[in-house]
Amino acid sequence: MSAQTRCHCQSCTIRGMMGPAILITLGILFLLHQMRGGRLDFGNTWPVLFMVIGVLLLASSLAPRQGHIEPARPMPGPPPPPPAMPPATPPQQTPYSGQGH
Repeated sequence: MSAQTRCHCQSCTIRGMMGPAILITLGILFLLHQMRGGRLDFGNTWPVLFMVIGVLLLASSLAPRQGHIEPARPMPGPPPPPPAMPPATPPQQTPYSGQGH
């Protein structure tokens, strides 16, 4: 588990509602598709998803960021050591190594 503190400013709170809002909107659109069809068919109403996303992003950008906590960035550690080279082994001698091919 991480010990990061979570930001509770209004902007981050609204942005955190993005996933649940999309799932609820999808559920409502599919429910309308199953119940009514016709003009409320999912093929006609899917742009509502973009509107919900746009409204949430606009609300998030206009909301005050008072008390915002920046996420902690990990400190870079020392670079890893270079990989060790295996010791060189002399080539194996075969009974035919002195003869040409």
